[in-house]
Amino acid sequence: MRRSVVPVLLLVLAGLVVPSPAQAAGNTLTVNVGTTVRPVTHVAAGGLYAVDTGSKPPLDQMYPLRLNHLTQPPPGTQQLGNGATTPCCDGALVAGKVTSAGAQQFWRLPDIYPNFPYRWVSWADWESKVRTMVTTRTAATGTTNVDGYELWNEPDWTWNTSSAGTFNAGWTRTFQLIRSLDTVTPVVGPSYSIYNHDWMVAFLTNAKNTATLPDVIVWHELDDHSYNNVAAHVSDYRAIETSLGISPRPISINEYASPAQVDIPSVAAHYMAVFERYGIRDAERAYWYEAGTLNGLLYNNAPTATYWAYKWYGDMAGNVVQTVPQSWLDGVAAYDSTRRIVNVVFGGDSGANTVKVNGLAALGSQVSVKLSRTGTTGRTTASSATTVSTVTYPVTNGSITVGVSGMDALAAYQLLITPTSGVPTWQQRYEAENATAVNANRFSSASASNGGYVGQIDGAANSRNQSFVDFLVNVPTARAYTMTVGYANATGATATQGLAYNGGAWQTLSYPPTAAWGVFGSTVSASVTLKAGWNVIRLAKGAPNLATT
Repeated sequence: MRRSVVPVLLLVLAGLVVPSPAQAAGNTLTVNVGTTVRPVTHVAAGGLYAVDTGSKPPLDQMYPLRLNHLTQPPPGTQQLGNGATTPCCDGALVAGKVTSAGAQQFWRLPDIYPNFPYRWVSWADWESKVRTMVTTRTAATGTTNVDGYELWNEPDWTWNTSSAGTFNAGWTRTFQLIRSLDTVTPVVGPSYSIYNHDWMVAFLTNAKNTATLPDVIVWHELDDHSYNNVAAHVSDYRAIETSLGISPRPISINEYASPAQVDIPSVAAHYMAVFERYGIRDAERAYWYEAGTLNGLLYNNAPTATYWAYKWYGDMAGNVVQTVPQSWLDGVAAYDSTRRIVNVVFGGDSGANTVKVNGLAALGSQVSVKLSRTGTTGRTTASSATTVSTVTYPVTNGSITVGVSGMDALAAYQLLITPTSGVPTWQQRYEAENATAVNANRFSSASASNGGYVGQIDGAANSRNQSFVDFLVNVPTARAYTMTVGYANATGATATQGLAYNGGAWQTLSYPPTAAWGVFGSTVSASVTLKAGWNVIRLAKGAPNLATT
């Protein structure tokens, strides 16, 4: 198959046969820490059919990945993908688990059918199924984090034109039916199996003319080395929007990587880099093999080699910063200025190469650089990451140059750069702009820590449009902690939010007025009793449901 403001949370206390990359060593990946690209949201950390119920996969293996987004089959799914004998991964049944992991999900509506490619029955059958799926969602008042109905999947080859008519007409008809039942939940698509300019023009022209534009635009990147095409595809799509007078849509690549690519750690680093660089909102690893395994990141619930690339990516906080690739050597980097940590995940070339990191003056005259690497053993072998070296480097004119010898073109690597002293052993400060912001928006401000915050947490009507921020918080011991929230409130009166954690009871946080929006320095505090390890803390408008697993 293919809107009040919460800027900061501070806790005080097998063999693979693949297309070979170029084997020319001597390339340099340049990281410019002072050039911010966007807040860290772990764009590439998602999957199709990645999560099942129970311990497949375990939440403890999901948390470190900071999953951004998933695409799951709809309630009542009959889909038997990739040789399965029973349906898997029903989006309604896994909803609490998805929320616990800090992710959101699309429901892929045509996966109500058992077969792929789908076997069309009739319009009466399809519309009856759509009514059932959508009304199941609207009735699930305890379910949050379902942020889209994917109306169809890969219509360029799975839509039955001879029986159902053209896909564009079918999109309009189905979209209008969904909106007659649910005016809130986004509708997303068209979910073509490949990006095609002419198809996209025809689709968007029809959608604009019929007032059925998708809320999120979706297509797939599944060819070998598709990461080389993302820039051109995004540019072309944005040009089409402009030519048709359509306001910019968020872009979801909800299937990426070919069967030959999906289990190669360095390929993951390539996709992370281009999705962050070119403004993709979310991206999901393709489902080619077993469901419920985080798309091969786990084998018998144990990490595989590629898991570690995503775990290092999940460790990123603060802002994604500019990386400049050379030849096949590429990667993604983030700088957390509150903890003074630079995290670089890279790969793609062999032999001796170099990572040059600029903009490190704030970390002091010398830094500690830890170099790690993944294995290359595929999806059916448990694997661990290896520490290659830990070396102290002098910072010269704000820069260091790290040589990486003996690189394997299939492995992924991490450089973790920290000051030689003064870095906490666990993350004490959590940024709202890095967290799961639902029905709210991210903004920038010079006075906000790391330069960003979340605002417009305004919706409180129902579980489909309530506004909140979910933080995944990892603490070393079970006890009461003081949680301090930095905020701005220019309403002229005391504002309130709901606070809940780990699915527990709600309490109210009160925010006295401040001088202006986007100007920070004021804080309020509350006590939270957390368990050792991972916790989910929700700050919300009103008290929307926090059903977690």
